[in-house]
Amino acid sequence: MILQNWWYTTLLGDKDPIRQPPLRDHIKADVVVVGGGAAGLAAALQLMDKGVKVVLLERNICGGSSTGKSAGFLTPDSEMELLELVRRFGPEGARDIWEVVTKGVEIMTSVVKQYGIECDLVKQDSLLVGKGARGWRTAREEAEARKLFGYPYTIYTAEELLSVLGSKSYSGAVRYPETYAINPLLYAQGVKRVLIQHGVQVYEASQVVAVDGRTVRTHLGSVTADQIIFCADKLKPSLTDYCWHVYYTQTFLAISEPLEQEDIAVMFPHEPFQCWDTDLIYTYYRLTGDGRLVVGGGSLWTTYSSKDVTTPHIIERVIRRFKEKFPCIQEVEFIQYWPGRIDTTRDLLPTVVRDERSPWIHYVLGSVGLPWATFSGDFAARHVIDDKNCDDHKYYRYFSIDRGFLVPLWLEKVVGRRVVFALNNAWSMYYQVDRGREVPYHKDQF
Repeated sequence: MILQNWWYTTLLGDKDPIRQPPLRDHIKADVVVVGGGAAGLAAALQLMDKGVKVVLLERNICGGSSTGKSAGFLTPDSEMELLELVRRFGPEGARDIWEVVTKGVEIMTSVVKQYGIECDLVKQDSLLVGKGARGWRTAREEAEARKLFGYPYTIYTAEELLSVLGSKSYSGAVRYPETYAINPLLYAQGVKRVLIQHGVQVYEASQVVAVDGRTVRTHLGSVTADQIIFCADKLKPSLTDYCWHVYYTQTFLAISEPLEQEDIAVMFPHEPFQCWDTDLIYTYYRLTGDGRLVVGGGSLWTTYSSKDVTTPHIIERVIRRFKEKFPCIQEVEFIQYWPGRIDTTRDLLPTVVRDERSPWIHYVLGSVGLPWATFSGDFAARHVIDDKNCDDHKYYRYFSIDRGFLVPLWLEKVVGRRVVFALNNAWSMYYQVDRGREVPYHKDQF
């Protein structure tokens, strides 16, 4: 396998690439958005027709960081299943959060359809597949959570699952509709074109290196704006102290050569799904529009690693185990692989916050998954424009930087960041209960 991001490879066939030049001037704007991933693009889309001058700065190309390295799943599940949200926040809170990420899916798909963005958008039902007795229990509990809210679902026993998924390795599954898959980098580049056509100034290769009052500075220029929205990942301490609230998980992806139709028919007898299993470090997979398999996963060591890992050994092990579950693709070659370090928070929910000392600076931090990032960027932009007339302030209790965690930040000096993250991560996924806990809310927090 070649160490190369497949989504970048697909850009080579783009008939109309619009690589934007870096910022080389000192300009003014009403709002400057820092970061051209899913969150920053959603923020700029929300702002572009509101009669304000918008500038977007991206250090790479739009979608060139976490967004353009993702598997392209557009599903409300993003690390946390619905059953975990019910346990943690109770029915009302779980519904709130599920509607948040569902809205993220709706925003992305509507943008694609409205502007005719070619990004391999395919409708694929989601399939959570259980492994062993514990996995089958998880699938049943997820089905019960969906039943609680009246959300559509189908539950499969191990025997029933064989009719829709060609593997005997799973103990059951739960399926639900209205989810999609996408080429995330083509999506980002398509949204960039839309923004440019609507008057948004987009500068790529323009990394923000400093913030001085209302001015953000790059190596070659600067933007002075009334409002600043940071949607960039991997922020440095020189830009904000909030960076200490952000952690990283690392995963690997690989893509195959196109599958033969008979192999696809064995894997997915009726229709393709986007799938993931119930392991702590789970394996996930789906088909692209041209019949290639995208497979992702990792290891406990690399997931919480403090440094980038590029060795192919991790993804080769994932692929080997995946092929054991689907013998029909034993001879299929995986041609490219790539790693990605994803920003997250201690409890996997995003943080949206306004800087207490500089209230014109807003941050979207740790959004795991394209729908989460999209909603969070859109949310931040709406509150920047007209916070007083927004009717969704309730989400502050979920997005607040002050929400509860098992292990406090100060303990990192004793046991290290990776240990603190792993403990908080595991606690939030399996044990944390926040229902009834009130987070202090300030009207102008956003």
